[in-house]
Amino acid sequence: MNPFQKNESKETLFSPVSTEEVLPRPPSPPKKPPPKIFGSSYPLSIAFIVVNEFCERFSYYGMKAVLTLYFLHFLHWNEDTSTSVYHAFSSLCYFTPIVGAAIADSWLGKFKTIIYLSLVYVLGHVFKSLGAIPILGGKILHTILSLVGLSLIALGTGGIKPCVAAFGGDQFEEKHAEARTRYFSVFYLSINAGSLISTFITPMLRGDVKCFGEDCYALAFGVPGLLMVVALVVFAMGSKMYRKPPPEGNIVAQVIKCIWFAICNRYRNRAGNIPKRQHWLDWAAEKYPKHLIVDVKALTRILFLYIPLPMFWALLDQQGSRWTLQANKMNGDLGFFVLQPDQMQVLNPFLVLIFIPLFDLVIYRLISKCKINFSSLRKMTVGMILACLAFAVAALVEIKINGMTHPQPASQEIFIQVLNLVDGKIKVTVLGRRNNSLLVESVNSFQNTTHYSKLHLETKIQDLHFHLMYNNLSVHKENSVEEKNCYHLVVCEDGESISSVLVKDIGIKPDNGMTAIRFINTLHKDINISLDTDVPLNVGKDYGVSTYRTVLGGEYPAVKFKTEDRDFFLNLGLLDFGTTYLFVITNITNRGLQTWKTEEVPANKLSIAWQLPQYILVTAAEVMFSVTGLEFSYSQAPSSMKSVLQAAWLLTVAVGNIIVLVVAQFSGLVQWAEFILFSCLLLVVCLIFSIMGYYYVPLTPEGIHKPMDKQLPHIQGNMINLETKNTRL
Repeated sequence: MNPFQKNESKETLFSPVSTEEVLPRPPSPPKKPPPKIFGSSYPLSIAFIVVNEFCERFSYYGMKAVLTLYFLHFLHWNEDTSTSVYHAFSSLCYFTPIVGAAIADSWLGKFKTIIYLSLVYVLGHVFKSLGAIPILGGKILHTILSLVGLSLIALGTGGIKPCVAAFGGDQFEEKHAEARTRYFSVFYLSINAGSLISTFITPMLRGDVKCFGEDCYALAFGVPGLLMVVALVVFAMGSKMYRKPPPEGNIVAQVIKCIWFAICNRYRNRAGNIPKRQHWLDWAAEKYPKHLIVDVKALTRILFLYIPLPMFWALLDQQGSRWTLQANKMNGDLGFFVLQPDQMQVLNPFLVLIFIPLFDLVIYRLISKCKINFSSLRKMTVGMILACLAFAVAALVEIKINGMTHPQPASQEIFIQVLNLVDGKIKVTVLGRRNNSLLVESVNSFQNTTHYSKLHLETKIQDLHFHLMYNNLSVHKENSVEEKNCYHLVVCEDGESISSVLVKDIGIKPDNGMTAIRFINTLHKDINISLDTDVPLNVGKDYGVSTYRTVLGGEYPAVKFKTEDRDFFLNLGLLDFGTTYLFVITNITNRGLQTWKTEEVPANKLSIAWQLPQYILVTAAEVMFSVTGLEFSYSQAPSSMKSVLQAAWLLTVAVGNIIVLVVAQFSGLVQWAEFILFSCLLLVVCLIFSIMGYYYVPLTPEGIHKPMDKQLPHIQGNMINLETKNTRL
């Protein structure tokens, strides 16, 4: 079946000829009308489709909300790798719709495509959830399961994306076109509702629930997977009620073939004696119908405007990667609620629901009353400018965050802090391999300091000699250190002498609302510490160092400590949000049992609310750019090219994510400079797009379909000179 025969054309291209008389068929019995919802014109089947879409969007956005922090904290990838894989996954999700559309239009039809690819979708969630269980294998297995799961999810969500909405539209009869329009409004409302709710809930499942003593990523991925199972079951339940039109052919493939044939035919007929044609697509007239060529001409004018668009998506889609990583370094305590860093993404769908009616009913109308011609292309240009401003604001926030954090040691450097827990002043001298003095420092007893001393090394790993002077005592010790690390030198009494231990700061940064703590036990007995978790924390005797334990921030006035012969309670004081503490347990003659607290990683001081301006700007940019761009594209293209435009629009999103991937891997810039780079790149692209839009002449609805004989030149004469190989006329 020719997919283009559904477009009305006054020209008959093919006439069937038969030498036999065709007998009339008996009339088919009238079809039973599908059941309606409460007597309305809505088919009951669309209820299953809308619920399916809500659950699927909950599944996708819920999983994606916690993905960056999963890479960072569970798989322990760095920020650049986490960002790159996140955007590689996002890009794949926008490439696969072309595959899904081809399968549905050319082979299985929409219904079977949705069913089969939803099964792939569910399988991907299973792999992803298994890859988040700490006791299941090691890091390599977790990485493999995660990447396989993400690949299957990308195929599933992208494959069904172009099918579900169109399949819902197929359920309506032509006489109910108005009800079908309202259905699409409800359909896209379900998308935003699923996104809004899941982006708020899944970060809470990750951060507020503990699995195996740490954040519960398995639950955060498992619940969206369960919602996808519900989506599949609900969709399958309506199977007997659906109208299932057969595959009609892939219009995208036909357009590509038409363009390719025109290029090849023009190249074969490049001789000077062959007459020129008005448009390069006219060289496809030997094989393809005239109305298709006219539609493709209108399509190529719009696709030319799509060339600069990927850069906008490169900025917009960083809300789930770079902006989430930025929120991870900020204080999420709002006083009445502790906001997780990955929950900030909920602002986008929330603000979209507010801004769309605000812009349509208020802002655009006010601009129109001011007699300003605010065309669609101008709205898109302003949207790009707003996105530039959003990333400029993000860069300022990043600079402010950097000003509040301690600097990190560079290559062949270490930072060291001395904790003097003896009853008297000590003098510390650190010598290098040539007995050269690297540090000479006097530290008072129990001096509370946040000062780190910088030491320069000769190699990446080096042995240092520590010389401690206390009253008339002199103690020497040798320790090995590694570049780019911070260390604590803890000095304690040991009977009538003193002893020391060098402890490396691992630099664990807890999520907002949480605090990371660890202990050094200077006693000669093992200690079990009961915190807010079910499993007590064990610290070995004689300078044993515990593992990190994540607890809720707040006051801890009486924490239970237990040795083999006694129990006692110690005050840990206030544990601030986002801070990592080191506690040293001591038993000094004049002071008794106590803990000495120092910060390894300082608290997040800058409130996460400072991200609100950049989210407002980027969401306003999305409303002005995305909604207006699709509306403009659809108004300028013939009806047969709508699906091709949708595919091209999704491809611009995919290319935008690839741009982020490349910049994250190869730019080597600090984060604030990378934000400025993206802002400047989009500003340049915005200028180019403005020039393209200035010279673009919009088509009127009457101009989209001009009479066929005026669109194509007369090419029937002189056809014998054309080299049209393997072409049937």
